[in-house]
Amino acid sequence: MNLRTHDIAIASYFRFSVTSHLVPEFLANIAHRWQEAENVEYMFGIVGVPIMEVAMAAQAAGIKYVGMRNEQAACYAASAIGYLTGRPAVCLVVSGPGLIHALGGMANANVNCWPVLVIGGSSDQNQETMGAFQEFPQVEACRLYSKFSARPSSLEAIPSVIEKALRSSIYGRPASCYIDISGDMVNARVDRDTVRFVSCCPPPPVSLAEPTAITEAVSVLREAKRPLLIIGKGAAYGRAEREIRELVELCGLPFLPTPMGKGVLPDDHANCVAAARSRALLQADVIVLLGARLNWILHFGLPPRFHPQVKVIQVDLCAEEMGNNVRPVAALLGDIRAVVSQLLECFRKEVWKYPSDTDWWKTLREKMAANAEISKGLALRPTLPMNYYMVFHHVAQLLPRNCVIVSEGANTMDIGRTLLHNYLPRHRLDAGTFGTMGVGLGFAIAAAMLERDRSNGQRVVCVEGDSAFGFSGMEVETMCRYKLPVIIIVVNNNGIYSGVDADTWREMGKMGDLTTVAPPVTLLPDARYDEVMAAFGGQGFLVQTPEELRSALELSLEDCERPSLLNVLIDPASDRKQQDFPWLTRSNL
Repeated sequence: MNLRTHDIAIASYFRFSVTSHLVPEFLANIAHRWQEAENVEYMFGIVGVPIMEVAMAAQAAGIKYVGMRNEQAACYAASAIGYLTGRPAVCLVVSGPGLIHALGGMANANVNCWPVLVIGGSSDQNQETMGAFQEFPQVEACRLYSKFSARPSSLEAIPSVIEKALRSSIYGRPASCYIDISGDMVNARVDRDTVRFVSCCPPPPVSLAEPTAITEAVSVLREAKRPLLIIGKGAAYGRAEREIRELVELCGLPFLPTPMGKGVLPDDHANCVAAARSRALLQADVIVLLGARLNWILHFGLPPRFHPQVKVIQVDLCAEEMGNNVRPVAALLGDIRAVVSQLLECFRKEVWKYPSDTDWWKTLREKMAANAEISKGLALRPTLPMNYYMVFHHVAQLLPRNCVIVSEGANTMDIGRTLLHNYLPRHRLDAGTFGTMGVGLGFAIAAAMLERDRSNGQRVVCVEGDSAFGFSGMEVETMCRYKLPVIIIVVNNNGIYSGVDADTWREMGKMGDLTTVAPPVTLLPDARYDEVMAAFGGQGFLVQTPEELRSALELSLEDCERPSLLNVLIDPASDRKQQDFPWLTRSNL
């Protein structure tokens, strides 16, 4: 930085108004109260008029500001912090288009039930309806995508509005919240003595299920012939892993994790039946939903994927969720950790354990063994280009047990979910309930920031389809800028779901305009995503064989100073193994 630029920067800093400090100072105060020993809070965003001063003042207040390349990715990152820590991070965006770009992240957080606070600059209040720069009805627009959306009525009201937004984001069902800060508020001044600094809200209140509902649930479970626990990401968010493990092992129950419920109990736990997912869902006669919803991910709880007479015991903190699609025989409304503790109390008093030698366990184990053999056969086929199963077979052998796995894509995510195991809670992040593509790099940046600041030494591995990577690929520059040693594995099949090889692509080009002859799912064959990473100073590897894959991954795991990208070229026609049901069983709905 030359002297003149430095002088301008200092002068700009001292021109900050008192107002620009109100938002970050209050957030920092809450961060101290929430995090105590860690004493860290995060703000992700892209600065510009009129919120640049807010970002710099946030840094001065001790908040870590992470500059991203797209507001969607910034909001994804901030929401991932909310999921991983239970405390919302902040996404800071400029007015108009900046806020609109962040709406995707807000919607994703809302559907996933993750807390995040979005703060958006907006045009001056005295220019409303005049066609001001980037004027947009931001508060109104955000009401569709958030739990709480407001603009402080005055400078003095800023702390109380922030407290309300933060409280709303974590109380009840977690969600996104929005605060609008107009440009004239940023540049105005206020007497600090007139500002009412409200105290930080306490942690969310813990509620218990009705004792009669607990009694009914215990009775139904004891009578089950084919019981099944389904562990959702709500259990991970609720930090119920210790209680759920005790319930599983005390009662000898088989369990099935949802995609982000993986790791609440280790995937290699003896009672995990993820490898027999379809069979478990279809034949279970009693299902206990622990922080999972009967939405599309679980096929709505309806036939033909579920038994027509299945009995559901539902544990959820949201009353409105009870009975969606299937009416539960026992509705346990409350904090998942507390409710599981209530169940445990009953089973400790009168011990009951589901026998391990039943026909149900035999059926599940046989199906798991059969599916494992099919996957193993696909993984060990001595053919090139590689297929999905071969790639994940070798990756799984090298990944550390404690790594955080971020995944998105179609086949990449679905197949990877079954072959890349998680052993710790909140160590898998993927497209989630909203099925959002483009979340991967933002999630990975958030997870890597947390791991670095916690000094845990746990690696973040982001497994992407080539199409999914394209949504936010420029965030590799963010990783390089902040020296985040994320390992990105792009499983490149030249398309969305499937693509074509280079020879076929060239032949199609001879047939005419590619916009009329190329299948809509195709992408450029053998694109060099590895060179994108290398261009910003990270490590890039082009991978075409198992030997190259293992070597590149080992080198990437050894490098803790910079990110890496493995561009793994696979057979464009590679697909999932034959499924028992069509995807989503759409034809039967």
